[in-house]
Amino acid sequence: MLMNSSSSSCLYGRPSPLLPHANRCKLTHLCPTFLNSKPTYSLNSTRTSRFTRRNSFRIRALDSSDVLQTTTESPQRFSVQIPVGDRHILVETGHMGRQASAAVTVTDGETIVYTTVCMSDVPSEPSDFFPLSVHYQERFSAAGKTSGGFFKREGRAKDHEVLICRLIDRPLRPTMLKGFYHETQILSWVFSYDGLHSPDSLAVTAAGIAVALSELPSSDVVAGVRIGLIGDKFVVNPTTKEMEQSKLDLLLAGTESAILMIEGYCDFLPEEKLLQAVEVGQEAVRAICKEVKTLVKKCGKPKMLDAIKLPPPELYQFVEEIAGDGLVKALQIKKKIPRRKALSSLEDNVLTILTEEGYVNKDETFVVAEPVPGVFEDEDEDEEIVVDGEVDEGDVHIKPVSKRPTPLLFSEVDVKLVFKEVTSKYLRKRIVEGGKRSDGRTPDEIRVINSQCGLLPRAHGSALFTRGETQALAVVTLGDKQMAQRIDNLVDLDDVKRFYLQYCFPPSCVGEAGRMGAPSRREVGHGMLAERALEPILPSEESFPYTVRVESTITESNGSSSMASVCGGCLALQDAGVPVKGSIAGIAMGMVLDTKEFGGDGTPLILSDITGSEDASGDMDFKVAGNEHGITAFQMDIKVGGITLPIMKQALSQAKDGRKQILAEMSKCSPPPSKSLSEYAPLIHVMKVKASKVNLIIGSGGKKVKSIIEETGIEGIDTHDNGIVKITARDQASLEKAISIISSLTMVPVVGEIYRNCEIKSIAPYGAFVEIAPGREGLCHISELSADWLAKAEDAFKVGDHVDVKLIEVNEKGQLRLSRKALLPDPDPEKSEKNSTSSLNKDGSVSPKTPDKVKFKKASSTGSLADANAEHPKEKSAYVRSISPTKSSDVKKLSGIAKDRPYTKKGKIEDSGRGADPCFVGFRSNGEQPERWLMIT
Repeated sequence: MLMNSSSSSCLYGRPSPLLPHANRCKLTHLCPTFLNSKPTYSLNSTRTSRFTRRNSFRIRALDSSDVLQTTTESPQRFSVQIPVGDRHILVETGHMGRQASAAVTVTDGETIVYTTVCMSDVPSEPSDFFPLSVHYQERFSAAGKTSGGFFKREGRAKDHEVLICRLIDRPLRPTMLKGFYHETQILSWVFSYDGLHSPDSLAVTAAGIAVALSELPSSDVVAGVRIGLIGDKFVVNPTTKEMEQSKLDLLLAGTESAILMIEGYCDFLPEEKLLQAVEVGQEAVRAICKEVKTLVKKCGKPKMLDAIKLPPPELYQFVEEIAGDGLVKALQIKKKIPRRKALSSLEDNVLTILTEEGYVNKDETFVVAEPVPGVFEDEDEDEEIVVDGEVDEGDVHIKPVSKRPTPLLFSEVDVKLVFKEVTSKYLRKRIVEGGKRSDGRTPDEIRVINSQCGLLPRAHGSALFTRGETQALAVVTLGDKQMAQRIDNLVDLDDVKRFYLQYCFPPSCVGEAGRMGAPSRREVGHGMLAERALEPILPSEESFPYTVRVESTITESNGSSSMASVCGGCLALQDAGVPVKGSIAGIAMGMVLDTKEFGGDGTPLILSDITGSEDASGDMDFKVAGNEHGITAFQMDIKVGGITLPIMKQALSQAKDGRKQILAEMSKCSPPPSKSLSEYAPLIHVMKVKASKVNLIIGSGGKKVKSIIEETGIEGIDTHDNGIVKITARDQASLEKAISIISSLTMVPVVGEIYRNCEIKSIAPYGAFVEIAPGREGLCHISELSADWLAKAEDAFKVGDHVDVKLIEVNEKGQLRLSRKALLPDPDPEKSEKNSTSSLNKDGSVSPKTPDKVKFKKASSTGSLADANAEHPKEKSAYVRSISPTKSSDVKKLSGIAKDRPYTKKGKIEDSGRGADPCFVGFRSNGEQPERWLMIT
């Protein structure tokens, strides 16, 4: 940096004339050319000597060795292997990201997560929350892939990345010490992914290790693990393949001594099993934290404890004296909005009184006497104190500065922070000592519940669920596969969800005006929790082939809105006619510790169905969803140092009783769910066809499926390689028409079947094409149209005529050969009998014979015949006509006629117009020269 500055300011060894004298002097000390030269500026002797003396403390000349010296020492690398479950994870630091406060890589198998922690140099304005931001990103290159979008790079965070950001943030935030206001950022990337070892639990552990190694002041080391239940065995950090068989997906984070966060989903798992899983996870976390503390002792950085700035203790006393009585009255107001306004008015009153008494300075926290600036100020030098009345060498008068600190005043932000803490203290004291909550309920009492279904007439299903001052409007929409949610993630670039719940929390639900935009991280997290809670009760895709979307809009909020979405979503699914397996309810549990400040011993008091204020001022937010038999989803956040298993056991037991009460109230819904498909819901018909027939439905380039949709007016056709076909329509008529067409296209005709009143669609010189079913045609050759000889098909039939036909053959390509003559009475039985007993000898003569089977004889390129005893030659795929020759001369003409017969590579036989041609042409699908066959009857 110094070299760059000198080179830009001193060109060719000369100082820049644009720089001031002081800067010129400093720069000449950095230029070797001027090391022995004298300054060219002019000052009086006194000021020159003083100037030189002042700067001599800060600047020295750099010699050539200083400028050209380089550092060659390599970075020191620290690593440790930590046992987790049945394998080890590798933690490394010191070799990447050395300019960050801390940077670590955590490796499990071939999955590598890289995490950094950085803090701003200057603290931000004090606030009631820790300024922490977490960003997690999965690089597609980690799995050897790239994004499916146009930009071919990772963009905004996807929903599952947002969920992992929350998993990282929630356990770390309670461990941050109060009073630290330097903005902190945690960045986490997945640089390698092997498809077996999930990166989310690794990211939580990597973030906890990075925070422990950095200067960021925190109370303890945090780590995270995933627990699966495979059979009856709990597995720590199971692989993705093992998770496919797991009945539980639990992610747990905590410290060596307590649990900070759990989140997971299961299929009606009993509370006892969940507690066992938590215990296994806590043991795994404890082992990781012990190893990390050993690593911190080796290479951890000193914590920035001196940066912690807490409000003065005297301020707490002042606020309690001014607002104590008012807080007791305000916290007894049951309604949220009036209580909030009363507390806001009380806060303004406290601020006004302290300001009038001179305790609050709105501009600055400290009042510092203004010094008289010197001519040449330098903040790094030691200022010289001169006795009053004397002057220094430069005749510059300097007034003495007092060394006593000025009185500390309270800032406006400090007053607001302290008022909030005092309010929480009074709320907790009221619950612990009085046994009553803000709205007058007992600790285990549930708020009043009412619900109604069918609120929106045009929606496929709707429900309004109200619990106290929390209200959710749930709406269900049914659709086909086109409505499914596509996910672009690291594992499967084309993953599809047939059920998803989207949660919306507008600012109006809390009586505020705010910005509306993309879903917040909180909305994504709450929506996923409610979605996973309802997923176990959904029917299988085979029994209910719809894509299901649930929208939960929070219209009022005073705590536990995500659990209201679970209750409302369950009722809306029933109202939409989805055959769910049962009902699901959700409840949010809270906790207040009877701490020493209330005269207690720390005994926890568990609260059922908490409100917003109890969530903010309490010590726990534990959401549990399920029915009376088991749990389907859960999420717990802790605002204190953590909780123990006995506390969690008590909370789960109380939550089970609460769910039973809520389910009982949901059963009283008025009006009740309709439990039948809405008339506005689409109709979906699932049919099974032969897998090889699917291409007939699609057609070339999708032309056939498009024509079916246009012709019938249905919404869509979804085909699968296994032969499953789903037809989506808005009305029954269009659905039945499409079913008829597809059935006809994919039907498997059986030789010998008779089709009545079939329409002739087109006529060719060699026969007529007859539609035996919608979209399915066959060729009735001219020889099979009539018992009499016909020169042209047009002589007896025209397009649009209806005839009865019999299927006499289906070739390898699925082409149909029809016969009308087979259904007509035989006009000359004796002649027919005679012809049926004749056969051809090897020399071409005709001899009477009654064959058991129809046999084919192959004509060579020279016209001679060869015996072929096969019933059906493989090369044959079309017929022209069969004859019964009576003269050997007629047979000798055979090869010549067949040889001159035109054909096409596509297999369509071009007739020469001679209706008496006594042969048919077989052809191969690969376009080779066709062979000529004789049919002997």
